[in-house]
Amino acid sequence: MAQFTENFLQALIAGLLTGSIYGLMCVGLSVIFGVMRVINFAHGDFMMLGMYVTYYAFGVLGIHAVFGSTVGPYVAALVAGPVIFLAGVLVHRLLISKVTGMRSSALRSEGHYAQLILTLGLALILQNGGLYLFGSTPVSISTPLASNAWSLGPLYGNRIEIFVNQGQTVAAAIAVVVVLVFIMIMSRSRLGKSLRAAADNPEAATYMGIDVAQSHRLAFGFGVAITAIGGGLLASGTSFQPYVGLEYVIVMYAGVVLGGLGSVSGAFLGGLTIGLVQQMSTLFLPNQLQNTAIFVVFLFIVLLRPQGLFGTAMRRT
Repeated sequence: MAQFTENFLQALIAGLLTGSIYGLMCVGLSVIFGVMRVINFAHGDFMMLGMYVTYYAFGVLGIHAVFGSTVGPYVAALVAGPVIFLAGVLVHRLLISKVTGMRSSALRSEGHYAQLILTLGLALILQNGGLYLFGSTPVSISTPLASNAWSLGPLYGNRIEIFVNQGQTVAAAIAVVVVLVFIMIMSRSRLGKSLRAAADNPEAATYMGIDVAQSHRLAFGFGVAITAIGGGLLASGTSFQPYVGLEYVIVMYAGVVLGGLGSVSGAFLGGLTIGLVQQMSTLFLPNQLQNTAIFVVFLFIVLLRPQGLFGTAMRRT
């Protein structure tokens, strides 16, 4: 019983830490869908770009020399956000804007789903471009925190001792802070109100003087930037290569749907749920079946509550 309790608490803490970073990445995906109603198949590959920006910012740009190997990786992860934001704005201006907004209505009425084809093609370009530029060898960012842990205990008569990874804890704390800051921006700033207006009713927002196209561009930039920061935080604790986005994009979509499409806080809680299910499943299943447990829970929740755990049911006429 003591051994099971120890394993349970260990998996619970690991799930909360991992789920916090998943939640951050889910928030980025939720912003894009919530404002633009675009299913972005390339979202995981923007996360991959964030990981490589973090990797090269830490080493080549000298963040390692300025902040050291302990703090440097997390500073580099935050630097990845603005870099990928600019990349996202550029991609939206050149490509995504051609198949979104009023243009998407015309394309959809003709039976074309250019958004899906475009983002899928963009994903393939980013994957193969990353393979050409970065190579196929997995890399990672070494930090002392990733290989050290805090000990909680001994508990229950010296029979239970729990270890909390220091690197994951710092990364999870940064993820939570980024999400809270973004929620405050969306709820209190003029920019956030413009984005929400463009999401709720683009035509009415246009009549009120809001540039809907610019709002969509900013939403896409914010979405990929937030996910890039999440990828940068993951880069300090795991190895990655140009196809790493495929491993996480399905997890991100599952988290967004679980939380409720279009809900920022719901997306974070959905990602947190995914992390908990993934880690808690190791108590009963081998590691290779972690994703199976995720989708069993995903299908169960979708069947019982199609709008997601924290979404609101909508009826369209």
